[in-house]
Amino acid sequence: MSDQIAQAAPPTRYALGAAFGVSAVCIWATWIAVTRHGVTTTLSVYDLTMLRFGAAGALLLPVVLRKGLALERLGPWRLATLVCGAGAPYVLVAASGLRLAPAAHAGALLPGSMPMFVAALAAVLMNERFSTARKLGYALIACGVLAIVFGTAPLADGALGHLLLLGAAFIWACYALALRASRLESLHAAALVSTGSLVIYLPIYFLVFGGRAFDAPLSDVLFQTLFQGVLVSVVALYFFGKAIELLGASAGAAFAALTPPMAALLAVPILGEIPSPIEQAALLCVSFGVYLASGGRLPDLAARLRRG
Repeated sequence: MSDQIAQAAPPTRYALGAAFGVSAVCIWATWIAVTRHGVTTTLSVYDLTMLRFGAAGALLLPVVLRKGLALERLGPWRLATLVCGAGAPYVLVAASGLRLAPAAHAGALLPGSMPMFVAALAAVLMNERFSTARKLGYALIACGVLAIVFGTAPLADGALGHLLLLGAAFIWACYALALRASRLESLHAAALVSTGSLVIYLPIYFLVFGGRAFDAPLSDVLFQTLFQGVLVSVVALYFFGKAIELLGASAGAAFAALTPPMAALLAVPILGEIPSPIEQAALLCVSFGVYLASGGRLPDLAARLRRG
């Protein structure tokens, strides 16, 4: 259905949808490099998580006050899955992995392996079946992940970083399935995640982790607050939702395939990290796999040959 929407869309509509999709991916890819820079310089993982949900929770609180907790649709367990799967627990695990592993690895293991975990959970829990193209996509993602994990030079704490990134991808996959089952609109779900994380995590941060974020340079605190809490948690979500609205779910989601290579490219000027040939091959493999797993189509070579 989404492929039909994308094909039927006039050029201006498609261009606008593509602009929204690419903009969302740019923010997500930049998040990997910016988060790794933050947690390896002046801010801790705990500080960055507080800044993200302190800002996003405050901004999206009016949405929760207006639309409620949606317990009649979610139930307490599914609500908890949403808050944990995309909220403070997810960011704590993902940021901890980014502190230990290069951005190129994170680009492949975090957004790259998310569709694979979603598919595995959907197959086990919902008996979902997949097309041949999607199966090929998942296989390519798995090959790229294995190349990163086993084919790259060993790094200090690299194995733990890889494990944390894969764990974060699995946590997010649980969120994705809970969100799909609940059929909440994306902004309402994001508001529940952000405000829930704010209410739960903020007291823990100050009582257990010492609340030292504001000991860092003010410029770093302001930048991370705006980037994490506004751009990533609100603006990117809106852009991605508009891409799906204009192009359809599969065509819009296919832009996520740009995240792994874009994250690696942005890591060069921001972090000075240059991917090795094996890492570059793995990133291409994961990116094409995400494209197919998101509903992207293989070229119809037979039809082209007939036309030729």
